[in-house]
Amino acid sequence: MPYKFRSSYHGSANSRFSSSNGRRGGSAGRSGGRGKRTAQYINPSRFIKEAKPVTAEEYVPTHRFVDFPVIKLLHDNVVKKGYVLPSPIQDQTIPLGLEGKDVIGIANTGTGKTAAFAIPVLNKLVSSVLADDAKPSTVSRALIVAPTRELAQQIEEECRHLGKGSMLYGAVLIGGSSMGIQLKDLRNDPQIVIGTPGRIKDHLERGTLDLSRFDTVVLDEVDRMLDMGFVNDMRDILGQLKAERQSFFFSATMDDRVRGLINTFANDPVTVAVKTGETSDNVHQDVVRVADKNQKIDKLHDLLISGQIGKAIIFDETQRSVERLSKSLLERGFDADAIHGGKTQGQRLKALNKFKKNEINILVATDVAARGIDVADITHVINFTQPQSYEDYVHRIGRAGRAGRTGYALTFVER
Repeated sequence: MPYKFRSSYHGSANSRFSSSNGRRGGSAGRSGGRGKRTAQYINPSRFIKEAKPVTAEEYVPTHRFVDFPVIKLLHDNVVKKGYVLPSPIQDQTIPLGLEGKDVIGIANTGTGKTAAFAIPVLNKLVSSVLADDAKPSTVSRALIVAPTRELAQQIEEECRHLGKGSMLYGAVLIGGSSMGIQLKDLRNDPQIVIGTPGRIKDHLERGTLDLSRFDTVVLDEVDRMLDMGFVNDMRDILGQLKAERQSFFFSATMDDRVRGLINTFANDPVTVAVKTGETSDNVHQDVVRVADKNQKIDKLHDLLISGQIGKAIIFDETQRSVERLSKSLLERGFDADAIHGGKTQGQRLKALNKFKKNEINILVATDVAARGIDVADITHVINFTQPQSYEDYVHRIGRAGRAGRTGYALTFVER
């Protein structure tokens, strides 16, 4: 009789797997990072770029989703999701993952990375549970680490749908959610843990999370986690995993920091590189010049009533400035809401859901929304204030122009 977890990995919003979400607010991990970065000067010319027509040679995948040799339950769930042809990162990564190889994935944001690692990881976990000799001490376990709460929850949602009915038990460890609920989930010996570096490290220090039996690890958006100052936390986390393990590392960039971390912890990895450029080719980028900061809100107002902007994320610098800008837009009659690290998790989820359902068409945000928000129909990204680094800019504008559409990015620049 195969070992079964004490709670099924079902797909309802109230499943045990997702019970650590939607409690109190906070930032990703303990403080959203390990120190405030100094803003870099970015030449405004880097914010100007014509979108290239989407006429590039269409990628012809080697596989179809139904071709991947996965267990029937996972196969059926993939079909129910409507997946037919994999994206390049999925087409090349999934077979390697199913073979048990370590994988380094280098790809632009919005290319389907979550399914690229979720399918082989879930197949490994469920197969271990269904093995004839399965028992709690021998089944596979996976740790998935993401830089932000939003991205961790996006990964959890995808895994929950793909793994529906699999009898997996999991925990989501993110800042701002109930520590009590997380402790309860961890006491149930989860087979899959998804979280942000700071909160995972908190549980390791408390002794409430033991990674010594985890034989699979995924680090998503490694470059962003390093940017946020999590390098020491990540090294500590990786050092506590099972020595013999399978690793997936995904990053939009591959600099010396990322390469050094991967080289230390990966075992003969295979690199899959499908990144096509420094920024999304199908995002038209331009600047909005203003005389001074006092003119910005009126200029933004004019842009929003021009009829050219369908659905926009507007990035501002601080929690206070985001709240102020959101309130000002509401007073001017726009359908807007705000999302930032100072909001409770419930408030953030509510605002994001309203945005997804088109109940509002403007979301004002700090860089907490630069990654992990997967909304396919965003037409514009507006940088009301410039990002701290060009890498942050790249990830901000990656929210637009998804699923092959042409997106638009506008950055305010004072003359």
